[in-house]
Amino acid sequence: MLRFAVFVSGNGSNLQAIIDAVKKGAIKAELALVFSDNHRAFALKRAATAGIKTLCLERKDYISPQSYDRDIMICLKEAKIDFVALAGYLRLLTPFFLKEYPQKILNVHPSLLPAFKGIQAIKDTFTYGCKVAGVTIHIVDEKMDHGPIILQESFKVTEKETLESLEARVHKVEHKIYPKAIALFAEGRLKIKGRRVNILDKPFVRKKDAPPAAEAEPGLNPENIP
Repeated sequence: MLRFAVFVSGNGSNLQAIIDAVKKGAIKAELALVFSDNHRAFALKRAATAGIKTLCLERKDYISPQSYDRDIMICLKEAKIDFVALAGYLRLLTPFFLKEYPQKILNVHPSLLPAFKGIQAIKDTFTYGCKVAGVTIHIVDEKMDHGPIILQESFKVTEKETLESLEARVHKVEHKIYPKAIALFAEGRLKIKGRRVNILDKPFVRKKDAPPAAEAEPGLNPENIP
């Protein structure tokens, strides 16, 4: 069974959805660590209540992003973490970090990417007057809110919608599809081909250190398959 970590910065409602899915057996992987860059994050209390190991390192205690990520990486390796899920983690990962976990980092974003990147996505969706809103789950790459898309779900924005009601509806979708995407990853059912992520009907056996679906076509890097 794969072991994974969830990175958080705040309340942790998506973390709670993930914890619940693991407990129910919907995610067939071990949630071995919850990491935060904010010691005040309520998400850490959620993890502790669930009996999950927590770790908090704050950026202000480090001279550079690289040194910060190196210490995080040491902890991940010690905990034998196979992949990472970002759940409201408000910090960009360095190229060093991405290199250590290639195609093994997932993120949830509260808009239908590529529209409305950044932390104000829900507000931007509402202010722009969009008729449709939604959520994206994607693989993390070197650019913000950019990597290959795993899942998206949309819904219509009503004429009576408020920013608060829109936020609530977006979060409800996040809590539904993020655990599903993590489950697909853990089961080896994601095949990455360029920017496209194909969901396989049946899981395949993946070597522990290989990216999703790397063994589906031996010798080929999924990013380079024509």
